Amino acid sequence: MSKAAWLVFLVLLLVSLAGCSRPPAGSSYRVYVSNEGSGDLTVIDPVKMEALATLPLGKRARGIHPSADGKLIFVALSGSPFAPPGVDESTLPPPDKSADGIGVFDIAQNKMLRKVPGGSDPEQFAVARDGKLLYVSNEDAAGLSFVDPASGQVLKTLPTGREPEGVTLSPDGKQIFATSEDEGTVTVVDVATQTEVKKIKVGRRPRGVVFLPDGTRAYITNENDATLSVIDVAKGEVTGTIPVGAGLKPMGMAMSRDGANLYVSTGRGKKLVIIEPATERIVAAFEVGDRPWGIALSPDEKLLFTANGPSNDVSIVDLATRTVLKKIKVGDRPWGVTVVVQ
Repeated sequence: MSKAAWLVFLVLLLVSLAGCSRPPAGSSYRVYVSNEGSGDLTVIDPVKMEALATLPLGKRARGIHPSADGKLIFVALSGSPFAPPGVDESTLPPPDKSADGIGVFDIAQNKMLRKVPGGSDPEQFAVARDGKLLYVSNEDAAGLSFVDPASGQVLKTLPTGREPEGVTLSPDGKQIFATSEDEGTVTVVDVATQTEVKKIKVGRRPRGVVFLPDGTRAYITNENDATLSVIDVAKGEVTGTIPVGAGLKPMGMAMSRDGANLYVSTGRGKKLVIIEPATERIVAAFEVGDRPWGIALSPDEKLLFTANGPSNDVSIVDLATRTVLKKIKVGDRPWGVTVVVQ
């Protein structure tokens, strides 16, 4: 074999070996979407940009998070009837309490394993750092429940104010911040003692909570004020307010790992707003879908996924170009989104 032929052979061999060592496309992570209207879970392959399956869970699937070990997905389920703003609740059918609970979905088996108690009308929740407890907002019971998903027991319920929703654990795992939509407050709970530390007044109809990675500040979306409240965690008080724009309804949030960017969905405003926490300045705002609600970042933080309720789809957003790459049809009224590395 000539020297030139040998070099060509060697190059082709190295290319072939590199191809063999590369992980298969789409195997790095999956996107999971809770569909409130149809009570199921849609699994999305973000590389192929397509839905792989939609699997039954139970009634009104909303809050969604992976377990601490990444093997399970927990989903809040509720038998309470839909009650959009302005509806006379006295005209609604009675709640189906048998449908309330936390769905436990096995990622490897790709199926629902069981439903454990989660208090009355669970909506959102956070997972303890060691994975042993869930902290669940009970919407119609004005409380926060401590749930053991292994034993299926509700260990304790603390009052939070009417219509609790957002529940987030601080980065150090020592505090829980829980919002009350009706009272415009955030209840701060000490994890170790399972007691209320403080109640902080924020804006009207607070929804979500997210922390800076270092835990020094927390951000609260105030839907009816079109603002974010900035909380100094050490002081336990609001130190600033960030307007997101007239007509926008700030809802879900995602924070970049380095704390440089805060992403905010705006519901009926249709936009994704990007805020720079260091300056509390809006650096971008652009349309991503019809009433984006729950959002999540890809592991490399190059893509963002939004659940668009009225159009029954999920937008895949390229953050570098700030464009929607594709909208993927899911179940009825998608609510939450989470990303799990495979």
